[in-house]
Amino acid sequence: LNIKVDIMIKILVLGSNGMVGTSILNSFSNENKFKIIPSTRKDTNLFIFSETEKLINETKPDILINAAAKVGGIVANNEQRTQFLIENLRINTNILESCIPFKNIKIINLGSSCIYPLNAENPISEDEFMNGKLEPTNSPYAMAKLTAIELGNAMKEQYGHKVINLMPTNLYGPNDNFSEHDSHVIPGLMFRMEIAKNNNIDSFNIWGSGKPLREFLHVDDLSNAIKFIINNEIEDSILNVGSGDEVSIKSIAENIKQVIQYKGVLSFDTSKPDGNPRKLLNSSKMLNYGWKSEIQLFEGLESTYKWFQENIKIN
Repeated sequence: LNIKVDIMIKILVLGSNGMVGTSILNSFSNENKFKIIPSTRKDTNLFIFSETEKLINETKPDILINAAAKVGGIVANNEQRTQFLIENLRINTNILESCIPFKNIKIINLGSSCIYPLNAENPISEDEFMNGKLEPTNSPYAMAKLTAIELGNAMKEQYGHKVINLMPTNLYGPNDNFSEHDSHVIPGLMFRMEIAKNNNIDSFNIWGSGKPLREFLHVDDLSNAIKFIINNEIEDSILNVGSGDEVSIKSIAENIKQVIQYKGVLSFDTSKPDGNPRKLLNSSKMLNYGWKSEIQLFEGLESTYKWFQENIKIN
């Protein structure tokens, strides 16, 4: 008598209440073959090795998704350089060291496109890893992410672990950090423009010329990419995850203006720095596997703004 037993795959999601973590939980909510184990700082302090080790030992996941990080926009990265380096190093090294005894755990580590060199040729391929000088404003954060990749690679060579490092492009979506000073470009513009609209301010100031080109990916597209990687048992060491669509900062601001229905004039302060003129990932590896992003930018901005209106209070 052959009895087929379906064993559920246990997935531990670290940082499960952040933007990426929340999206991952939603993405897997209707999947019967997976048992999702969410973890936040309320149950485990990832800065403390013993707590991190206890979590891994007790849950013994088949797959670990590391979506835990200290994140912020360009201002926060530049002003809190020490904290961004120390805190992200602690999180990543504690998680990976805790996994050393369990080489059967498949680790999906979330990095950032900022790990690539400042002068990397666009579109930026995975081959640019460790190939040049970092962008100065967020180099501490990038260095912590680079260390996690190097440690994962070391564990792979020394112990046989499976570690996949995903490098998403600029993410946005529900549960993002919406604030005036510490946000990335889309939530920051959305937050400040909503204030301008509510106060009938007829001019909205934006740093720089608006000409730099950026690539944006809705967080739900990243979650679908993670699910795709798991379902297709993809094991590349580093994989870029991007939409492939470039848009200028000016165009992003105009789209947000349309979504918010702000009636004022957009003013670009050319005395302020533009930053990197272009930053586009080469995501051909993921595309060749059969994954592609599905959420168009304007559609994503609309759903993000809806969440923002329902969840963020502006004083």
